[in-house]
Amino acid sequence: MAKLTEIGWEEFSALPLEAKRGYLTRAEGDGMPYHTLFAQQFDRELLERLCALANRIRFINKSKEGALYLKTVLAHRRAMLYFSQPSSRTFLSHLAACQILGITTGSVRDAATSSEFKGETKEDSIRTFSSYFDMIIMRSPEQGLAEKMAWELSNSDRPVPILNAGSGKDQHPTQALLDIYTLMRSFETKGGIDGRTVVFCGDLLRGRTVRSLSYLLTNFRDVRQVFVAPQELHVPEDVVETLKSKGVDYALVGDLREAVKEADAVYMTRIQDEWDSSKGASARIDTSRFKFGAEELALLKPDGVILHPLPRRDEIATCCDHDPRAMYWRQMRNGMWIRAALIAATFGHERAIMDCGY
Repeated sequence: MAKLTEIGWEEFSALPLEAKRGYLTRAEGDGMPYHTLFAQQFDRELLERLCALANRIRFINKSKEGALYLKTVLAHRRAMLYFSQPSSRTFLSHLAACQILGITTGSVRDAATSSEFKGETKEDSIRTFSSYFDMIIMRSPEQGLAEKMAWELSNSDRPVPILNAGSGKDQHPTQALLDIYTLMRSFETKGGIDGRTVVFCGDLLRGRTVRSLSYLLTNFRDVRQVFVAPQELHVPEDVVETLKSKGVDYALVGDLREAVKEADAVYMTRIQDEWDSSKGASARIDTSRFKFGAEELALLKPDGVILHPLPRRDEIATCCDHDPRAMYWRQMRNGMWIRAALIAATFGHERAIMDCGY
């Protein structure tokens, strides 16, 4: 089995993402990730195993006895939540996932309160965290930092797993996992995800959740992907090339209402203006036709669903919130369960939880 200790950083970083997967799995050979860095690490079998584990954790946690059992699973482990980019849901979701499994946590959410304020590099900060914690869950505006630190720590005398909770504009694998989990739960009694049409709308150029989810959907049969955005914010070429290479049916369009008519799931995203190259650049783009409201809701299939990674601004009207097809609040809670499953599996507890008596 390939190991990060057997390949240099330059050689590893130059590999295609799918070729990196073998270097990031657990040494025990169960196929689960040791480091979770990008969506390309997950095939359909792995997604279904993680979703089954998330369901099992949800069920066990319903009783006091089960919840207390889960808190013993990883009570001997510690996790560092290093979030150098603003976050509410992703931070709290990972924190709650750790708490479900009994993990003791520490956190840094503002570089001004750490030694980075004194000039310490992020790399040295992360090496420091690895001295005290058994897992580092990190969110950074710096693209590729999680990947670089996974290699660095694996080649140190204190290797600990890295879980990427969002890196730059490129990847957000655990968000994509909770999106897939939400779709699986939404369609579990209606034939599953295969053969569905998923519409993505909003800032598709800079939305890392779109890139990660689009890839995970390629693991399912005959899923059509439709991308709706202003021309300036359309889906990047690397996503399109991936879909082409995998023979996925896709379309790039500019009319949300027409797209909604064929949608089984609509995935709305906000404008990512924090990535603007100049102040106010996004505000100059006309996004008025890329919002979901009462008229779009009337066009959606009776069994269709609306997703959003949140936070939202005005791209989904609040009048949609109480419609049973609005899944974004359930989607948020699903994140806690799938992240608990991923963390448990990272530490090798998949089978113990699946086979326990609760």
